[in-house]
Order: sequence, then C-alpha cells, then structure tokens
Amino acid sequence: MPVVEVTDATFEREVMDEPLPVLVDLFADWCGPCKMMAPVMQELAAELEGRAKVVKIDVDQNPMCAQMFRASSIPMFVAMQGGKVVGHQMGAVPKEALLRLLEPVLPKDDAAVGPEELAQLLVQGRALPVDLRDPGSYGRFRIPGAVNLPVDELPTRKDELKGGKVPVLYGRADEAAEVARQLRDEGIGARFLEGGFLAWEVADLEVERG
Repeated sequence: MPVVEVTDATFEREVMDEPLPVLVDLFADWCGPCKMMAPVMQELAAELEGRAKVVKIDVDQNPMCAQMFRASSIPMFVAMQGGKVVGHQMGAVPKEALLRLLEPVLPKDDAAVGPEELAQLLVQGRALPVDLRDPGSYGRFRIPGAVNLPVDELPTRKDELKGGKVPVLYGRADEAAEVARQLRDEGIGARFLEGGFLAWEVADLEVERG
C-alpha cells in the first residue's frame, strides 16, 4: 500500500474518519531530512498494510494542516487514532522509532507473544525461543533455552523450525515480526516476541549469559 498524500481538503476523510491508526508525515519538498525519510515511510506503509495507514502532508501546500499540527519544524511525525493525536516525533529518526510511536494503538498481531506469555509457554515446554541476532550478541545473553538462527541463515535453516515446539522469534522487534509473517506464509507456525529482547529484560525475566 503506498503512502497516501493528504491535503487540507481531504484531511477529514483520509485521517479524521479513518478507523485504522494513522501515521502522519509532515514534510516539504525543500526539506533534506524529509527526503531522507521518504523511503522509510514507503517501507512502513507496506509493512503496516491492514494494521495502520501512512499519509504525508506537504506543509507548504496545506497551511490548515500545518497550523493544526503546529508544524514549526519538519519532518514531523504524528500518530493518530480515532481522530485524536496519541504521540509525535520530530526530525529524521529510524523506522523503529516510528513503530514505537504507533505501537500503543496498533491492532495486536495474532502472531505476537508477550514476554510473560512466552515465559509460561517455556515452563510448559511448548515454545522454542529463536534468537535472530548475530552469534556475538546471542553468546553474551539470551532467553534461556534459545537457539541461535541469524536472519541471513534462515533460507538454508528454516526447516529446523518445522514440527515440535512453536518457534518464537526475537531480536529487533520489527525484524522478528516481519520474519515470523514470512515463515507463516510458508506454512511454518512461527510467532514473535512482542517488543523484542528488550521487552523480556524490562519484564525482569530470566536471562542466560555466557
């Protein structure tokens, strides 16, 4: 799904009346950082299709929207739900920062597993944690019982995830979610740890080291 260009005239229909969460990109043609963020916004629009809508508004051409968002500095990103602002982010930022901005209002992915839920599945012997990070990171600390399967090795090793326990992927949150969806499309019932390894640590759950 492409990024939708919104104007003062279409703002109410495209944003205020939109049932899905909306990520608004306030930009201008002369703005260098805005141009840097354009490919990121396209990636987000594709990744979030069906879960959120990504739109862009040229602040020079649409003064009503610029004034409403008080867009004195751009790029400016605004997360909205039900016509209300739920968060904003200024400047050129990584894609992960924009995903975090939207996270509180995104519909929950049915492949997502929360840290506490994963911990319970491990106690029950029903899940296999799969660490997508590089071997060095995996070697320093990991979820107990995790196997290391770096993303670049997936094409040749994904058969290891078939059968038996449910593979729960973790690493960078957005990357694990994307890989899990790809595997599910191929018939492998993978899930992913919501919030990534950081969420596991924040929940103060056991970590295996060394």
